[in-house]
Amino acid sequence: MPILSHNRILRVGLTGGIGSGKSTIAQIFEVLGVPVSYADREARRLMNEDADLRQQIITHFGPEAYQNDSLNRSWMAAQVFSDPARLEILNSLVHPATIRDGDLWMQSKAGRAPYAIREAALIFETTSAGHLDFIIGVYAPLSLRILRTMERDLLSREQVLQRMRHQIDEEIKMQLCDAVIQNDGQQAVLPQVLALHQQLLTLPKPRSGFPTSAPPTRP
Repeated sequence: MPILSHNRILRVGLTGGIGSGKSTIAQIFEVLGVPVSYADREARRLMNEDADLRQQIITHFGPEAYQNDSLNRSWMAAQVFSDPARLEILNSLVHPATIRDGDLWMQSKAGRAPYAIREAALIFETTSAGHLDFIIGVYAPLSLRILRTMERDLLSREQVLQRMRHQIDEEIKMQLCDAVIQNDGQQAVLPQVLALHQQLLTLPKPRSGFPTSAPPTRP
């Protein structure tokens, strides 16, 4: 059942392709006092702590999915990033649980902050967009995104490109967003974040929550 509140918090999404620097942008919002939830981090927690989700993963991928009672991340990555069908199965299990958890987290912040942010790479690729009121995109050129990801995750160029293929085109993603932060290494991001922060503070607060079964249509 959806949680409804007459004082629902403004739900803001923060997205961008791998290597765009969205986590860095999210941390700036946190410094401003804005609550931020990180979808990848929460998904990893749920895959370890949610008993039903764990069992579903083991059912579809086998006991090798867990090692020493924790998700065997390297093994799972090898399984899904080389096989789109298996990745789709994993996403179909994890995304609904993560979205439900994110809805509960957002609701818990109602009355404590004017808005809260959900940082996630896959917002438009899943049903997450329908659970948000305003979506910010973080944009960086492809070459820079590849370099950042190679250095951060110690991956080869081909491994990075393989993971990027599972995300929608970055140009299309940015067009779907309500606002875009340029994180291209040329433009200062702090003034952009501060301007967006002020804009979000002036947006009207939603009167109530919306049913997860029938989210509002994105503009």
